[in-house]
Amino acid sequence: MKKTIFILFILAALVLFAAGCQRDSGGLTIKSGILMVAVEPSYPPMEYLASDGVTLIGFDIDLANAIAGKLDLRTEFVETSWDGIFAGVDTRRYDCIISGVTITPERLQRHNFSRPYMQNTIAIVMPRNSSRTVNSPWDLAGLRVSYQDETTADFFMQDLAAQGLAFAPFEYDRMMYCFEELRLGRVDTVVTDLIVAYEYIGRSDFFEIVWQGGEEELGIALRKGNDALTEAIDNVLAELFEDGTMLQLSLQHFNGLDLVSAVMQD
Repeated sequence: MKKTIFILFILAALVLFAAGCQRDSGGLTIKSGILMVAVEPSYPPMEYLASDGVTLIGFDIDLANAIAGKLDLRTEFVETSWDGIFAGVDTRRYDCIISGVTITPERLQRHNFSRPYMQNTIAIVMPRNSSRTVNSPWDLAGLRVSYQDETTADFFMQDLAAQGLAFAPFEYDRMMYCFEELRLGRVDTVVTDLIVAYEYIGRSDFFEIVWQGGEEELGIALRKGNDALTEAIDNVLAELFEDGTMLQLSLQHFNGLDLVSAVMQD
């Protein structure tokens, strides 16, 4: 009998301990005290690996750490391929996606989003010495066009194809492969985010931007219905805009460019 009472006491203590741990992060996150953030780490300057091949760096990495700090949480990054990144947040593998996610009407139907934190657009990149002239997306007719699959660049090219543009698609699961193939002459152009195009142009004078589209906005994606964490992140983003952290991160990671102030809200 004493042994049974002792076991029951231990079990009750464990239940209370678990409940207390859950309160550490106010029930906001999957793991107590931790903000689990999904990233696809081949998208400089947003998120990528340092020269050691292990350490995650980039704008979104610093932003995630700043958000977690404001929420008194520790950051745990989950490296995920882009084609499965949204399914992972749906199935609670992580709390949110902070990985250069463009806010689109289709994504808003399936996921919660934070307020926008950055402005962006689609860009077309070509070699500086290219014999091809591209002044608009319609000039991509007949060219070998590379882009990362399941991104807004992919959706952009799909839309053009539906409108009758004939081109040779080269889809890759990592953006770095697109630029490698362009450098090697295996494709004629790369369609990507403007912020990524800036990064590669800053690294090498081999590339140039020949066209950029209309404005888009980036946000943090969460599981549909996860309103409590969405609101908490929105409140923190407001603080980070107000105290100048967002501008500081933009200047630091985008070669002195301010890509965040245009989306500031009261």
